[in-house]
This record gives sequence, structure tokens and C-alpha cells, in this order.
Amino acid sequence: MLEIFRTPYADSTQLPLATGPGPIIIILIGYLLVVFKAGRKFMEHREPYNLRGVLKYYNLFQIVYNIMMLLPGYYFMLVFQPYNFRCMTVLQQDHPLKNWERCISYAYYINKIVDLLDTVFCVLRKKYSQITFLHVFHHVLMPSAGYLIIRFYGYGGQLFFLCSFNVLVHIFMYAYYYAAIEGNTVRWKRYLTLMQMLQFLLMFGHCALTAMQRQCTASQGTLFLVSCSATIMFIMFANFYFQCYLRPKHKKN
Repeated sequence: MLEIFRTPYADSTQLPLATGPGPIIIILIGYLLVVFKAGRKFMEHREPYNLRGVLKYYNLFQIVYNIMMLLPGYYFMLVFQPYNFRCMTVLQQDHPLKNWERCISYAYYINKIVDLLDTVFCVLRKKYSQITFLHVFHHVLMPSAGYLIIRFYGYGGQLFFLCSFNVLVHIFMYAYYYAAIEGNTVRWKRYLTLMQMLQFLLMFGHCALTAMQRQCTASQGTLFLVSCSATIMFIMFANFYFQCYLRPKHKKN
């Protein structure tokens, strides 16, 4: 089974943290150890850290980072128009726009690793109730799936378009977090969850559209992986939405 990792890389340019499974495996194992064991042990006899200032700048960083991916990404897709919307495949290595595709896609992959800090901050603030299965599953899935896609599929293609949904959602999400830290009353938290659910529906829909194109050479394995991931995440977020916003609240006697 491990023979598959001996196949040539889909992209000839190997970038840091995407050159082999070792780095991302070490990062994710370290993440899980900090979140469930070492971090809680460290905080056991300590008061929660006040990270208001750190979180303020962290959220600003995330907003700016995601905007800097979104704008060049849409410029790349809408102005240069390198893709056929119905069959978006990875550009050839010698394509004149390949560096655009590779750099923006790689920036997205790195951002999914940076996102792991969300949970670390929860541990340092002793906000353990926020570390749900959905939270951890989502944060582990994104960088691990990102590595596998880069390794066997390459940078860009259909995933370039689909990940733009996620970038847009994250801009609103971190803007919400920033406003909450500033003490502003924000009433659209539930709509963030709806946006996340919508992005998974769009991802699944586009995969289905692509799969129906008989002449399309897009990777069937990638379509299957993205469709399954989108379905699982939609179900989990839908359940979260129901539990938080639709389930009747039982009053305590």
C-alpha cells in the first residue's frame, strides 16, 4: 500500500511542508498531543491566559491573509481564464500561468496549517468546550487532505475554484471573531454556519457537474475525495446548526 508514495510527485516543484508526508504528520501529531494531552497538562494548575491582544492581531492577520489569496485568485480565474468551468484541470508544468496557480494554492495549504493555532489558543484560554469533535476533525482534515491533493493531484485545477469558497467564508469568520473581541455585538454567528454549509453544497455540486462531463480528464480520485469530504462536513455542520439554533431549549426548573 505504501508503494503509492514512491510514485513521482504531481508537481515538479517541491515546496516546504509539501515535499513528503513526514512534516505534516509530525505537525498534526504534535497538534493532537498539545490539544488533548500536553496542553491541558500545562494549563492544569494555571489560570487561563488573557490573549485578547494576541487574538486581535491573529484575526487581523487571518483576514488580510485570506483577502490576499482571494483577490489574486479571482483575478487569476476571471481575467486570465485558464480553466474550463465544467472541467477544471491542473495546468501543465510549462504553462505560462503555472506559477500563479502554484503560489496561490500553496499559500492556501500553508494557511490550513496556520489555522491549527485556533485550537491552541482555546487550550491556553481553557476554552475546552469549544474543542468539539467537529472543530478538531475539520482542522486535521484540511491540511492532511491538502497534502494528499498536492502530492498526487498537484496545485490548482478544480480545487483552486472550490477552495475560494472556503477563503471567502474564512474572511467573514475571522471578521466575526475580531468584532467579538472588540466587544461589538455581532448577531450573524448562525449565518457563518449557514455559509459553511453552503460552501460544502457548492463543492459537492461542482464535483458532480465535473463528473458528468464524459470528455473531462479531471482526476476521478480527487472528485471522489472532495465529494466525500464535503458530504461529511455538511452533515456535521448541519447537525451543529440544528443543535445550536433549531433544537428546542429545555428550561431548567
